[in-house]
Amino acid sequence: MAFITLENVTKTFKGREAIKDLSIKIEEGTVLGILGRSGAGKSVLINMLRGMKEYKPTKGKVIYTVAICPECLHIEPPSYEGKECKCGATLELKDVDFWNTDKKTFNAIRRRSAIMLQRTFALYEDDTVIDNITRAIPEGDYEEKIYKALELLEMTQMTHRVTHVARDLSGGEKQRVVLARQLAKDPMIFLADEPTGTLDPKTAELVHDALIKGVKEKGITMVITSHWPEVIKDLSDHLIWIDKGEIVEEGDPEDIVAKFMEQVPAPERVKEYEVAEPLIIMRNVKKHYYSIERGVVKAVDGVDLTVYEGEIFGVVGLSGAGKTTLSRILFGLTEPSDGEVCVRLGDDWIDMTEKGPLGRGRVTPYLGILHQEYSLYPHRTVLGNLTEAISLELPAEFAKMKAIYVLKAVGFDESYAESLLEKFPDELSGGERHRVALAQVLIKEPKIVILDEPTGTMDPITRVHVADSIIRARDELNQTFLVISHDMDFVLDVCDRASLMRAGKIIKTGDPKEIVTELTPPEKEKMLTEE
Repeated sequence: MAFITLENVTKTFKGREAIKDLSIKIEEGTVLGILGRSGAGKSVLINMLRGMKEYKPTKGKVIYTVAICPECLHIEPPSYEGKECKCGATLELKDVDFWNTDKKTFNAIRRRSAIMLQRTFALYEDDTVIDNITRAIPEGDYEEKIYKALELLEMTQMTHRVTHVARDLSGGEKQRVVLARQLAKDPMIFLADEPTGTLDPKTAELVHDALIKGVKEKGITMVITSHWPEVIKDLSDHLIWIDKGEIVEEGDPEDIVAKFMEQVPAPERVKEYEVAEPLIIMRNVKKHYYSIERGVVKAVDGVDLTVYEGEIFGVVGLSGAGKTTLSRILFGLTEPSDGEVCVRLGDDWIDMTEKGPLGRGRVTPYLGILHQEYSLYPHRTVLGNLTEAISLELPAEFAKMKAIYVLKAVGFDESYAESLLEKFPDELSGGERHRVALAQVLIKEPKIVILDEPTGTMDPITRVHVADSIIRARDELNQTFLVISHDMDFVLDVCDRASLMRAGKIIKTGDPKEIVTELTPPEKEKMLTEE
């Protein structure tokens, strides 16, 4: 039986059709996968099914076929028709025009859905992990809630962080707690929009396993988007591939994924670079701190590193290896506990641990960084984000030309780049926002660019465009890149050299292919999709 039916749905934002005349049927207990490039309309569809007010269809209907209690409006999937509600009444089958029904019914359906969004951690930051889960469980006494919370945390492999405060978790750990928290709501439909977009392969695999055990195997209806085709193939019962808001193909996940991957171009492989002078030197850099729960934590533990001018250098490792902390130390955002961090500016070597205009203040204007948790100014257009918002004062026409140039560099075609300039960040897909954030870094033409997980939310085609744009930026602008990543395939495609980090230490530095030889077979399986 169809649980959710979309009838000729169109959604328009300021004259642009994000979804065009879409018709889909989702059966109860199945998993619908949605595959497509960034900006294809995947997130629009997820938010529309969730009932986010900005995503009401411009045309068409979203029909939920549900078993509803006529007395208390409790909602269940259609297979519950005729069963007794907890209030004693009998559940009745009803087709609900979701966006045109009364407010009480609309909210009743929303309460029975759960959602995971990319880069959004809906947690109580000051509460412990276990408290975050118990607060989401709708019924039961405290002891029952504790047992259910522990069961969910075991499923998501987070029992080792039960007493930790949410704000102290890594991004991957937070995402697993979010998953447990959403499952605690006992949803009838689970919506997942790029739930593993920013995670390293090892953590992503944990989340996928939890989705299979906690959602698919329990017969909960799920709609999931992902830019990882293999993930979609493994999780989906039925798959649709959309592009520019329209269905290109639909059917068996394996067949659709194979056709989609045929569209992914081969990246330009890195040519051998000529060794220049050192530009960054780190000697015995350490960052230790004390945690009440964990004692002394050695986030960075005696790192020695040299990066040459014009080099694209990768720092590779799984979540928690110390990569991001190392990049923050280089940028001057985190003070090291010990060691030297020096950057060459002209003929002078500047100590980045020294504050003030004669210390790292001299270098900071020539550094660019794309944080893993990047953000754009929500009340500025794309053009504003690329110019005035970052104090880049340019004549109007030149600002537009430069903005289009840099948007093309991160994978947009010229006509689409021009159409983006007057849009606001909330009108873009997650992958589009990511690329605009990268463009925001590159437009100031920094001498050194630090990219923390630059491919987190990108589909395979966009990923190739970004790899090519980094290589072009190095060649045309003589920029030096430090790429922080868990994506070994991307590092192989784009980096001249790389270092492998584990537990705060550099294990090996060399050609990226040499780094692969240091990975154990299980690590290769988690960090590589191609060999």
